[in-house]
Amino acid sequence: MSMRDAARAACVSRAFKCSWRCHPNLIFSKKTMGLNKKACGNDEPARDYTSIVDHILKNHSGTGVKKLKFWDAPDYNLEDYLNSWLQMAVKPGIEEFTFSVNSKSYHEYKFPCSLISDGKGELIRDLQLHFCVFCPTVRLGCLRSLTSLDMYEVSITGNDLEHILSTSFALERLLLRYCRGLLYVKMPCLLERLSYLKVLSCSKLQVIESRAPNLSSFVFHGSHRAQLSLRESSQVKYLNVSFPGAVRYTRAELASSMPYLETVVIYSSREMVDAPIEASKFLHLKFLSINITGASPSYDYFSLASFFDASPSLETLHLDVPQQHMEHVTVFGDSSELRQLPKHNHDKLREVKILGFSPVKSLVELTCHILGSATSLRCLTLDTRKHGLPGSDRCTPMERDMIVEYIKPKVPSTLKLQALGPCIQYHAIEVTHERMWAMLYGPNYMSMFGLSQE
Repeated sequence: MSMRDAARAACVSRAFKCSWRCHPNLIFSKKTMGLNKKACGNDEPARDYTSIVDHILKNHSGTGVKKLKFWDAPDYNLEDYLNSWLQMAVKPGIEEFTFSVNSKSYHEYKFPCSLISDGKGELIRDLQLHFCVFCPTVRLGCLRSLTSLDMYEVSITGNDLEHILSTSFALERLLLRYCRGLLYVKMPCLLERLSYLKVLSCSKLQVIESRAPNLSSFVFHGSHRAQLSLRESSQVKYLNVSFPGAVRYTRAELASSMPYLETVVIYSSREMVDAPIEASKFLHLKFLSINITGASPSYDYFSLASFFDASPSLETLHLDVPQQHMEHVTVFGDSSELRQLPKHNHDKLREVKILGFSPVKSLVELTCHILGSATSLRCLTLDTRKHGLPGSDRCTPMERDMIVEYIKPKVPSTLKLQALGPCIQYHAIEVTHERMWAMLYGPNYMSMFGLSQE
């Protein structure tokens, strides 16, 4: 029942009105209160939001609230109401609490931590705080039931966060997003249930240290690399990182500290140094995705073979390497000029997809190395599209010649190929042998292979 329907029912039913005053779930949003979302910036719906919430909470008994959510509260003289609303609704026994004010002007609003201190918040399971200052001036006490903590654009220090975590023994999920004042995150070994950690765009963050023994999923995106110390979190199976130099750092530092990785997703906005050859291996890695959006002109894509060769259990490999500036050394001469590495017998790899494929020599060398080692490969996708860049309506003669001369001879007869590119109008073709290449590159290649154009 929506908030509006409940209010109408309360007007005609004395029994419902009494029960409504003890209603355990209070979710205040423009949607639940029937306010026009498109007009949420105008004064009238903002005043409606304020008056409706104020009326409901003043008529509520203040007891029995299990779930309280303020979603997208508008910026309209809320500061005069917020403290009184929270005092009326946040009582011992509350289990889910979301506080989200739809205005960055409330960054200075100090959340009244006394509401969940001294045992008052010991039953809270889900706590979400957005756009506020969280600075405990009193002892919070043990948040023994807290399983999920989500902070978005919250001003909090590393010391205050550490204090919260040290008393949240049941915590399973921790999300920290755009907490710009946060300098460090330290998670104690007492967090035995913590399995998921996401840290996004905390611009001043310098250190992430975890001793949580059962952390299995870790996501970190930032404009710079923080010092990651997860050596006691050996159970990490899912890793998603995004920062400049993320490819090299993952290969050089994280393989040894995360031996049980199964899925790795890497985004790098700037990769200046080649991926190193390391002795450590990703023995359990099954899915690897690498996206490099800003590589140095001299970047050696062949160095990515270090990931491939270190992952004997790899089943799926995705590379996204858009070539915005063709300053790399392109393929020329015969195939004997291509570098080669010792072949590794990969009997698990099934799918390889390369987006932004181009006649960069090191990229061709990497592709040939994969084709020569992956005995179980069933699907290879080469996408030459330039993602909307000028001149992307046709494959260049260099691209056509490069693929036919260097890649085609490496393709086994059992391999299914998906060729994606401007020359085939963004449609996939799944064929094998010479006919695939002829269909991909037009009538001239059809005649070259002696095939009909049917």
